[in-house]
Amino acid sequence: MRRLSAILLCLCALSLAAQQMEWNVDFSTVLNNREGGDGQCPDQTMFFTRLAPEAGLSLMDGSHVLRGGVAWYQPMTDNLQGYKVLPTLYYRYNNPWGLHLTVGLLPRSLMARRMPRYLWSDSLNYCQPNLRGAMVQVVRPGGYAELAIDWRQLQTRNRRESFAAMLNADWRVAGPLGVGGHVQYNHLATRRDNDIDGVNDDFTVNPMLSLDLSRRTVLDSLRLEAGAIVQWQRDRHRNQGWEHPAGFVANATLQWRWLQLDEAFFAGKDLFPLYPQYGSLLNMGDPYYRSKVYSRTDLTVHVVHTRFVDLSGSLMFHATDRVTGFWQQITCRFYIDNVLWQHRRDKDYLRSPKLPSIY
Repeated sequence: MRRLSAILLCLCALSLAAQQMEWNVDFSTVLNNREGGDGQCPDQTMFFTRLAPEAGLSLMDGSHVLRGGVAWYQPMTDNLQGYKVLPTLYYRYNNPWGLHLTVGLLPRSLMARRMPRYLWSDSLNYCQPNLRGAMVQVVRPGGYAELAIDWRQLQTRNRRESFAAMLNADWRVAGPLGVGGHVQYNHLATRRDNDIDGVNDDFTVNPMLSLDLSRRTVLDSLRLEAGAIVQWQRDRHRNQGWEHPAGFVANATLQWRWLQLDEAFFAGKDLFPLYPQYGSLLNMGDPYYRSKVYSRTDLTVHVVHTRFVDLSGSLMFHATDRVTGFWQQITCRFYIDNVLWQHRRDKDYLRSPKLPSIY
């Protein structure tokens, strides 16, 4: 009996020694003033703060991670009205070959890259910081591929069921040349005991070619990408068949020290023909992509940019065949975790690499 007790105590001690507490705090605030829009992209000012603390356990040198926390979204008002507190709770498996499997209520910041705005708008990025489902990723030095499902809304008598499945990839094939793109299926079903709503489908295929010249110039970053985008959408209730708008998309990012320039261009047919009926419940992209021609130019100044903070100001110019919009934005993201805290006195470590913006 004593021998058994000793063995159990040793096993408990080894188990505790193999565990590691992990934590992080992700804070962000955004002031976005939008001018020059239309009925689909109205003039408005958005000002909010978001705080997302997490804590959890890491086992077997980080192979198994369990984390929980909240994402508190608070618009700036003279009271606490309009806030949302969203739970975060997920399990993540990591292996040395770059495979990651995550299930639960997981932050979108775990995705390899932010989704393009024709698939996920700024407004949704502000208000819906979590995926609700599962994601599997392969992340290697040559690129990444990820498959995720986001169950955005459960079916009730007052809410329609909706979910999205996403496949994103970007892989370097030869020198600076890369291939990848995005595939997304978005599904909007009916409310419970309701046969009036009907069912809607939104399917996107977006192959892309990329050229990353960051290491071949004096710039800190220079990346170009372009490709086609094809949408298939239908309203099963109206039985009008599939609509299939298509177009050309291109993006460019240039950064030198504290100055960054981003350009996004689209030419083609209205990507969201069902948007007037269902809005962002079905089409989660930026409504500007309903235009035949659309250009967005972002000029960003990173006032403070380190591994743990990014304080920046941006001027954003939108031009379509109908309107010209002008946005001004100030953002601040502050991120700290147990690893950064251990290096808090190492100034060289804290300066680089830079904290990526989630907006």
